[in-house]
Amino acid sequence: MHHAPSAPPSGPIETRHGACNLCEAICGLTFQVQDQRIISVKGNEADPLSRGHICPKAVALKDLHEDPDRLRQPMRRVGDQWQAISWDQAFELVVDGLARVREQHGANAVAVYQGNPSIHNWGNVTHGHLFFNQLKTRSRFSATSVDQLPHHLAAYWLYGHQFALPIPDVDRTQFMLVLGANPLASNGSLMTAPDIRARFKALRERGGKLVVLDPRQTETAAIADEHLRIDPGSDAAWLLSVIYTLFDEDLVQPGHWAPLLDSQEELRQAVSAYSPEATADHTGIDAATTRRLTRDLAQAASGMVYGRMGVSTQEHGALCQWAIQVINLLTGNVDREGGALLTSPAINLIQMGLMGKGHHNVWRSRVRGAPEFGGELPVSVMAEEMLTPGKGQIKALVTSCGNPVLSTPNGQQLDQALQGLDFMVAIDFYLNETTRHADVILPPTCFVEHDHYDLVFLHLAVRNVARYNEAIVEAAPGALHDWQIYSELAQRYARRVWSLDKGRALQRVKGMASRAIMARLSPQRLLKIGLKRAKSSITMDQLLAHPEGIDLGPLKPSLVASLSKRKRRVNLLPTLIRQELPLVQATFLSASMSKAEGPPLKLIGRRDVRSNNSWMHNTTRLVSGKNRCVLWMHPQDASARQLQDGQAVQIQSRVGQITVPVHVTDQIRTGVVSLPHGWGHNRPGVNLRVAQAHAGASINDLTDDRATDRLSGNAAFSAVPVEVRAA
Repeated sequence: MHHAPSAPPSGPIETRHGACNLCEAICGLTFQVQDQRIISVKGNEADPLSRGHICPKAVALKDLHEDPDRLRQPMRRVGDQWQAISWDQAFELVVDGLARVREQHGANAVAVYQGNPSIHNWGNVTHGHLFFNQLKTRSRFSATSVDQLPHHLAAYWLYGHQFALPIPDVDRTQFMLVLGANPLASNGSLMTAPDIRARFKALRERGGKLVVLDPRQTETAAIADEHLRIDPGSDAAWLLSVIYTLFDEDLVQPGHWAPLLDSQEELRQAVSAYSPEATADHTGIDAATTRRLTRDLAQAASGMVYGRMGVSTQEHGALCQWAIQVINLLTGNVDREGGALLTSPAINLIQMGLMGKGHHNVWRSRVRGAPEFGGELPVSVMAEEMLTPGKGQIKALVTSCGNPVLSTPNGQQLDQALQGLDFMVAIDFYLNETTRHADVILPPTCFVEHDHYDLVFLHLAVRNVARYNEAIVEAAPGALHDWQIYSELAQRYARRVWSLDKGRALQRVKGMASRAIMARLSPQRLLKIGLKRAKSSITMDQLLAHPEGIDLGPLKPSLVASLSKRKRRVNLLPTLIRQELPLVQATFLSASMSKAEGPPLKLIGRRDVRSNNSWMHNTTRLVSGKNRCVLWMHPQDASARQLQDGQAVQIQSRVGQITVPVHVTDQIRTGVVSLPHGWGHNRPGVNLRVAQAHAGASINDLTDDRATDRLSGNAAFSAVPVEVRAA
């Protein structure tokens, strides 16, 4: 195994530019390096997007690189032990294992799960598809259906493309209404906005207003002009009441959208049951406040509604994200400076046709009948597809940069399902709660050991920039980058499958030739080709000359022009939404009745700036200090259960039970409790020594795989019914 050098550094100190790709903020950094050892990490003041901002995660890049628990060569499981093997052996084992399952049970018996970090590393984006597409499976899953699928579905319905995601123009807006999001902890999510605290401060200094609706006083809510503690799971009802008010008070002013909007009158009628007066008891937001905020938004010089995890991960997630877009459209704030706009990155994957438009419900899952979206099934059905016998049962799994045992609903069920697989391979550099079930682990290089260009997050950034960075330190001899792993797997697997399918030989040979050419091209070469193909104003030479990044200016209106050019109109009331609204009304009535009977507590998630994903818990720097895996509970709820601050409590849901300390605080709404995600490092067979010493418990041992958004299939993590009692 390769470890950081132990001899004292003696060579010259060099300053190198890089980026932190541990979260969506992609902050620009400067590294000081001596003898291939990182000695300091700082924010880059010259970066046009992050402007010198840095959070604790970026400093931990050094820790991740030097972590002695990080795998640095392929590993093979032999019983309960792990054995280091060569890359050649590893590739042959993987190809043989996957091909064998495909031969015996069919292509759909091989599943793929891609975690969030898959799009943080551009080698995954450029080359992962070479291998995954070879598998020819419909059993594809990703973290998309854990947190953001409703966004893509709403964009697909309204604008015709799943990645047509208008980004809040936070630097120029006058009014920002935030639901179920905590940008101060996330640095923006589906809104790449580093240094968001300073951006919100500037909003207030120019006379603007920030309003937050959240059951908890988050870091963002604490600095807002106004914070309203909405009842979890009721966001859809409140958003519908805003649409109702826009019509009821003649506040609809779509402006430049007017010629493109269809179904306005039908929409008015469809929301007629959702007046602020009718929804107030359900949401906890009184009618006068709802009407006032609706007027403030409609009458602001510019503004927008922005909603993220809290509204996406609930029973009506797709309805929420559709309603947010409709509100922004009816107030003329989409494709408007200070509202929400599409980005204009140097490499626009949407315009180049490299991001699929999407499709919905073309097929359904075998057991539950859940709809696919964009070629993926909701991750909530993954375990049942492994556990339920019959044709098409998942027998093998490939995971890429993911830990679904800790990040997807009902993790204990998935833990059980993984034990029964015939074969599993993980592309990951940790032996974690998921990869411990693998037969083979293929570890790619760490973030500072390879070059980087953000192909995805620059499509979500609040300012148009371009930044390419070369590797900060050299990779160990014999190490492979993720793109090299995918390229080799793609070619070897294609040869194996081709040899078994002589009837399609010519097609296979042509495909193999194309893949072979692609596999030889590094991400950097592809970037250079892409810039030329996109006829970008930025060249590779300019990127190399400006590693701090190149400023391409503020976001610009483009969506209306694009839709008009394609002669595409916007149907404000898609068929599935039209069908859903009467069902939602019945749900709200049922919820109001059960509320009167005294329901269980509602569990919501929580995010900390030092804890984006579970694998960040193996660095002492990020887990030091007070225990963060604690259950927040309001004093009234604690008193009713005779619980004291710091006491161990049992939390029980339909699917499981965990024990954690309770933190009694008035910073959360009564009837609601909150637990952070990503913890639960107490399972056997894991080699994460720091994380195991701060194990905590997994919120996803409580979240319910049966609780999903009916329209999208997205996991409904928010407002999980739980009982809490003394341990």
